[in-house]
Amino acid sequence: MSKTKRLTTDAVLVALYTVLTVFVSIKAGNLHISIASLPIVVCALLYGPADACMVAALGELMNQMLSYGFTVTTPLWLIPPALRGLIIGLAAMSAWKRGGQLEKKLRRYYLVCLAAALATTLTNTGVIWLDSVLLGYYNAAYVFGDFTVRVITSVVTVAVVSTAAIPVAMALRRAGFGAPKAVPAVNG
Repeated sequence: MSKTKRLTTDAVLVALYTVLTVFVSIKAGNLHISIASLPIVVCALLYGPADACMVAALGELMNQMLSYGFTVTTPLWLIPPALRGLIIGLAAMSAWKRGGQLEKKLRRYYLVCLAAALATTLTNTGVIWLDSVLLGYYNAAYVFGDFTVRVITSVVTVAVVSTAAIPVAMALRRAGFGAPKAVPAVNG
């Protein structure tokens, strides 16, 4: 696959992430219900951790700029979605090295996506706390009060997004997108 095609795919996934998070989500305080992680999961399955982290970070940067503008803590908000891309992308790359695709091992795939979602939610909570301390609005009820609801929402969302990502990734692979089925071992 050409670098141009890959970068164009990444750019489309960044744009999709931005649209899903800014315009197609429910926001109430610290609770955000969205399927914006779909482009990250698809990118991780197709291209691995580097592209998935880039798509997540750039998509979240666009979200931050459109929703809040640039602040001293803007870079912190890029970490949670990038972490999701990293975790799923590393698992996908590991599957390629064994000659397969992560999403074809459903139990492993869903566990990896769940672990990535929980890590994202925990990291997001840490960023909320740090943002509130640095910007002077800390309130324990605000930062931690809806944590249980956010975890439950994350688990439900991961089921929907992970399920939707499988046919999308498969269709894109059939159309010639994505990494090869198996990544050859590097000698040296």
